[in-house]
Amino acid sequence: MFKKALLLMCCIMSQPALAVLDIEISGGVVGDHPIAIVPFAWDVKSRAGLEDVSKVLATDLKRSGRFELIPEKKFLEFPHHGDEVDFQNWRSLGAESLVVGRVRPGSNGQYLIEFQLFDIFKRAQAQDAGPVEVEYKVKQIIGYSLSSTRQDLRRTAHHMSDLIYEALTGEKGIFTTRIAYVTATSKGKQKKYQLRIADMDGQKPFTVLKSSQPIMSPAWSPDARKLAYVSFEKKKSQVYVQDVLTGTRQLIASYKGVNSAPAWSPDGNKLALTLSRAGNLEIYTLDLTSRLLKRMTRNSAIDTEAAWSPDGKSIVFVSDRSGRPQVYRMPANGGRAERMTFQGKYNARPSFSPDGKSMALVHGTSRGYYIAIMDIASGVINVVSDGRLDESPSFAPNGSLVLYATSGARRGILSAVSADGKVKQRLVLQQGDVREPAWAPFRK
Repeated sequence: MFKKALLLMCCIMSQPALAVLDIEISGGVVGDHPIAIVPFAWDVKSRAGLEDVSKVLATDLKRSGRFELIPEKKFLEFPHHGDEVDFQNWRSLGAESLVVGRVRPGSNGQYLIEFQLFDIFKRAQAQDAGPVEVEYKVKQIIGYSLSSTRQDLRRTAHHMSDLIYEALTGEKGIFTTRIAYVTATSKGKQKKYQLRIADMDGQKPFTVLKSSQPIMSPAWSPDARKLAYVSFEKKKSQVYVQDVLTGTRQLIASYKGVNSAPAWSPDGNKLALTLSRAGNLEIYTLDLTSRLLKRMTRNSAIDTEAAWSPDGKSIVFVSDRSGRPQVYRMPANGGRAERMTFQGKYNARPSFSPDGKSMALVHGTSRGYYIAIMDIASGVINVVSDGRLDESPSFAPNGSLVLYATSGARRGILSAVSADGKVKQRLVLQQGDVREPAWAPFRK
């Protein structure tokens, strides 16, 4: 089955596709932190065509699964600055945090977005013989004035979401990060493939590469400036590295046989590759400066799908040397490989969490193929997806979510799930097929 899966990697379902990925909430996204986001005031002549920054902000925080948004219809007031807020009104609604703000005209045709985040809480005082006295405290957690252009209002709103998310959770936000993915369209017998990049919410997509032949396995460089990927444009598998800003690309691997599954080292200086140049599929590393190629595995089994540990000390890969596909680990400079996965008949496509403490996997059972999270220390595997043909997991750069490919309505879609399986959402093209997701690191 593993060998068949390798052959099927090139087969991408094809239907007409529209550009933007629409996010659908599929369950479990109500968090335990009540927050109110008041629609921002707009001190501008016309809002026509302008992005609603407070709406983007509210959508971001809701999708994170960490917050419970208080419905606007319950609001007792609509302030736009802290001086206008009656905090008792928000306590009566159960709000723990409050966001207010406004958009003003800036210099040179820009816009100035001012916002404040307040923490609202109550504290019981010492009790004598009488009733408990309760003292209410209000604290401004953060307040910013951000400049933005008409074209960048949405990105500025994502930046605001990052600031608020980090201030309230202590965890870095991911709302300004991006994702890469592959789409396929067909017209008659002709197929077209595109490697695309979009914001993490599926908006603002653009095309990196178009081809009449399959594109596979996009992998982000650690600085989020380049993509390595496999292209079949020359009627054979070849690995390229492309600068996503300039479009400049280099042919990295075009050896005899299979060239596939690129994975970046944490320092960005090397790629791990799956090559069959010696006849069998093996793991190699390629120094991108010296172009020195080093063979890492020597086994009669199929070895593929390498991934570097975040600390750069080890490489994991998938091998069927035990009879079925399982994940193995070896030192990054070479050496003996040890088996890591023992739970389940099939474990493949390992993707490390940013902290290196867990891995996302494709976990096969008698019922299907699911996304699972493995705790590396204990080896325990926890299934977090509910499809039957889930694949290509990729961690968000803060480790909170895993993006993966699955099937819906007879076509490929993307889904995201939290590491604990509680937050679930789908990213769907209105028409068409999308596969091979890769979540970009934080930009450096």
